[in-house]
Amino acid sequence: MKKAIVLTSGGLDSTTVVYQLLEDKVDVYPIFFDYGQHCVEMEWARLNEVLPKECNPPERLNISSIFNGSKSRLIDEANLWEDDIVDEDLYIPYRTMLFFAAAAARAQTIGILDVFTGFINSNHAKEIDCTSEFMNKLDGLTESIGPVRFHSPFRFSSKSDVAESAVKLKVPIGRTYSCQASSNFPCGACPNCVERLNALEKLN
Repeated sequence: MKKAIVLTSGGLDSTTVVYQLLEDKVDVYPIFFDYGQHCVEMEWARLNEVLPKECNPPERLNISSIFNGSKSRLIDEANLWEDDIVDEDLYIPYRTMLFFAAAAARAQTIGILDVFTGFINSNHAKEIDCTSEFMNKLDGLTESIGPVRFHSPFRFSSKSDVAESAVKLKVPIGRTYSCQASSNFPCGACPNCVERLNALEKLN
């Protein structure tokens, strides 16, 4: 059976990738990065809740010390009643590149050569390292330095496309979590929440 690592967060996109791979009879090994995000325990709890029993238990990797002192609102949780948050406040430098490097290292260490991510074609939070252009360049880089290959099946898709796939795969959409501003409940106003709500509304 083919094996694959999946970068998971408990959110809709990566969870849908897991369900799709299991549908394709792939042996899935989820990994979860604790990078110091304020919602880390919520994400971890939801991830363990939404992963199907056919999946291997997720592995939690702690890289939080790298972002000690970060002013990003993904690390330093805002007061939703008092603080004015803009998209740029949610950016964390080199986060995605770090994820890819760590995932590649972990994958090759345990003998798995395919790594999947749930990144979609979105730049709503000024995340220049989450765009299709960035992913394409990263492909060229990894092809020249090692055997691990990255796959982002939704890199050219919208959130609505992902939600449509999730419905077909019977993903527990309501239990996934991807709010950027709150660690306890979806705020409904951050870029992730707005994009998610719009996608679900489009699907009725």
